[in-house]
Amino acid sequence: MNYLAQRLLTFPLILLGVSVLVFVSIRMIPGSQITAMLGTEAGMLTAAQREALAAYFGIDQPVWTQYFRWLAGLFQGDLGVSTIYARPVLNVILERFPLTLQLALMSMTIALCIGLPLGVFAATRNERPSDLIVRILAMLGQSTPNFVIGILLIYFLSVFFGIVPAMGTFTPLTVDPLASFGQLFWPAVTLGFAFAASVTRISRSAMLDVLSDDYIRTARSKGASSMSVIWRHALPNALIPVVTLSGVEFGYLLGGAVIVEQIFALPGLGRLVLDAITQRDYALVQGTVLFIAFNFLIVNLLVDLAYAALDPRIRIGGRK
Repeated sequence: MNYLAQRLLTFPLILLGVSVLVFVSIRMIPGSQITAMLGTEAGMLTAAQREALAAYFGIDQPVWTQYFRWLAGLFQGDLGVSTIYARPVLNVILERFPLTLQLALMSMTIALCIGLPLGVFAATRNERPSDLIVRILAMLGQSTPNFVIGILLIYFLSVFFGIVPAMGTFTPLTVDPLASFGQLFWPAVTLGFAFAASVTRISRSAMLDVLSDDYIRTARSKGASSMSVIWRHALPNALIPVVTLSGVEFGYLLGGAVIVEQIFALPGLGRLVLDAITQRDYALVQGTVLFIAFNFLIVNLLVDLAYAALDPRIRIGGRK
């Protein structure tokens, strides 16, 4: 059995464990689904009305009965019905996911386009003033929280330039690409700022290790140009830790950047999960977390496969 098949076979087991954890965890939060949905009006319900609502939502059954009923629906592609939106959970998730996916891709593109060249630049000028400046900027980027960057961007854009970033709306890429990129550009910059700093530090460290290897000295002794040595020989082998970092970060971004989505009022997966938790929308929390976990598994698998593509010395599954 090849490596890909082995990894795919582990997916159901991991997702099963995630489903149990999230199912139990959401029910450990104080409060009930009915109270969260109705607010103060829940105190006006009679005992019979409360029992009828509990039966309608299926929360009158023991916890494990609820779980197995939900799991049975899951195998049929039914994640349940959201009490907030009164719609199937899967439809709500797929409606919010394009924004989160586009935001993650844009922020990662910004981070890699900035961080990777800066890291290579700093590594080739090790211990020089330019290297020190890049390292200081990277440390500032990593130590500054996303919400500070987002608030400062909104403040300076609105006060000094009279530009208010589009907030609270999202135009799909297929409808109007220009408007879509415009709405998500500043949130992507906010997310990509700290990520670019991390990429800079990781790529610099990896390049310093690779540039001291024997095959780099051999390439230089054969008369290869500096650009060829750096970008053709050294960089592909230095990309392994960068790919690892990018995969982990991209997996987190696909789960929704809650703080940035809250600041820019973006209707993404992060805000969806937060609203679902506060409203005790059990089906929506369970379905969204399971969807995020599945995305994370897919990203990790792609990262592992990318290792072998970048470095031929790596053999997937221990093959010689």
